[in-house]
Amino acid sequence: MTTPQAGARDGRGGPVIALDAMGGDHGPREAVRGAVRAVREHGLRVVLVGRRTEVARLLVEEEAVGAMPVLHAEDALAMHEGALASWRRPRSSVAVACKLIRQGEASALVSAGSTGGVVATSTVRLRAQQGIMRPALAVALPTRPRPTILLDAGANADAKPEMLVQFAHLGAAYARSAFGVEEPRVAMLTIGSEPGKGNRLARKTAELLTAAAAQAPHATRLDFRGNVEGHDLLAGEVDVVVTDGFTGNVALKSVEGAVRFTLQAVGEAMTSTTMAKAGSLLQRRALRELRDRLDSDTYGGAVLLGLNGSVVMAHGASRAPAIERACLLAHDLTSGGISEEVRSRVQAAARTARRSRVGGAEDHAR
Repeated sequence: MTTPQAGARDGRGGPVIALDAMGGDHGPREAVRGAVRAVREHGLRVVLVGRRTEVARLLVEEEAVGAMPVLHAEDALAMHEGALASWRRPRSSVAVACKLIRQGEASALVSAGSTGGVVATSTVRLRAQQGIMRPALAVALPTRPRPTILLDAGANADAKPEMLVQFAHLGAAYARSAFGVEEPRVAMLTIGSEPGKGNRLARKTAELLTAAAAQAPHATRLDFRGNVEGHDLLAGEVDVVVTDGFTGNVALKSVEGAVRFTLQAVGEAMTSTTMAKAGSLLQRRALRELRDRLDSDTYGGAVLLGLNGSVVMAHGASRAPAIERACLLAHDLTSGGISEEVRSRVQAAARTARRSRVGGAEDHAR
């Protein structure tokens, strides 16, 4: 296969997306369909990575032979595999896609495979950007007027306060690159909105975030708004919510479960009587818009931030439309310079921290 060169961009200047064709509950069929939609409807450049024979046959069925390159990968991550998958399957489709990024022949990876396996494989093979302690998993929550970024959503069950401060910078970079938020408002998820609430991790993190908000230069300053509680996650009052991966994953799954319950309850109520069914017909468009807004696939999936390359993880049960949106998200993040934004913010924060330590040492000496 001949992949595009020149900085992982195609002839039209767009970033090249390496799509794991084998990942997900419905791969590779839905992955190929999603890739075809992304190419035909949006003009994206996609490289399919997977077992060539299977992928080629599906491209024939979609009448899309020649629409995109196919790179052979003889192995694939199983949906139950976790962190050890990076070492067990060095020739998996995810590992091969990461190699494309590392060689400069692609800019982003999209996969609906095992979250643990994709996180582990991409972290080992792409490596964290200089200065990044740990990459973080970010998810866009369906708030109004724009999405709220929650991170870490599960990549780091245990975290230090300094990591959470970095996560705030990663989330701010995501909000700027994907949603055009010039000065993202940042908050920390804990058990009370009042200052000083939470465990030691939360209290120390709030202290550091407050200091960072006061000291950083304007271009990378964190607009820290204090604490938020679980019931504030969908309020849309901030742009970035920071927490450790354990708490973030529990919060995310709770929100997803509540959304599913609500949509099911609304659907049952709207079909419970003849009158309700008639009313639902009149509200069909509004109900469809509500369902689409609350669909976890609407914003393209979770993003692993802080690596040398963009990594977007679609839900394991993703169908073609969700794969298409994940490719769009990867395209938008890369086009918006997410890696450069992260690098700029982290480096500026490190310089500010060094100046603060030097200044504090001088004051102490005096």
